[in-house]
Amino acid sequence: MPERRARKDAVRNRAAVFAAADTLFTDCASPDEVTMADIAAAAGVGKGTLFRAYGDRAGLIRALYAARLEPVEEAVAAGPLPLGPGTPPLQRVPALLDALLCFKLDNRHLALALEGSGSDSPYQAAHYERWHTLLRTMLEELPGLPDSDFTAHALLAATRADLVEHLARGERVPREAMRSQLAGFTARVLGGPAPHDPA
Repeated sequence: MPERRARKDAVRNRAAVFAAADTLFTDCASPDEVTMADIAAAAGVGKGTLFRAYGDRAGLIRALYAARLEPVEEAVAAGPLPLGPGTPPLQRVPALLDALLCFKLDNRHLALALEGSGSDSPYQAAHYERWHTLLRTMLEELPGLPDSDFTAHALLAATRADLVEHLARGERVPREAMRSQLAGFTARVLGGPAPHDPA
């Protein structure tokens, strides 16, 4: 019974921490402003609870990012067309990039916090390696496209959080315009037909 209660407490604390962190990162002017103390206070838990569960701020950000990214990962792993398996690369590559762009737009400050946290390169993050490997594999199926490894990096660079933030905030590019620009860029790289405007 005590173990079951402890697990329930852990699940409840995790949900409260993630909800509080989501709100703080969404409402902040800069992700650097959000501290572990802020998240603990907003979640109603002790700061020590956060450090025991996540190690440090970067660990908490990685855990929250992974939780929010799960729907995209599930759609890619087992979802329907155009994101899911079995979609031809000319359709699946732009669909994946659009999904990542929309995720970054919906989680701008969280994504910025992740890319700016810790000393590790963002290119060594598990989620980046996963997307790069998937893109490279799909690009290898396209005839006449040289250097699929570099091309996968270049396409992913167009969805980096700092670029998305610059376009959305600095240049005030509307969401649908950004999606359309990415779709056009991707089509030119892949040599496929010009895309329709995203719905």
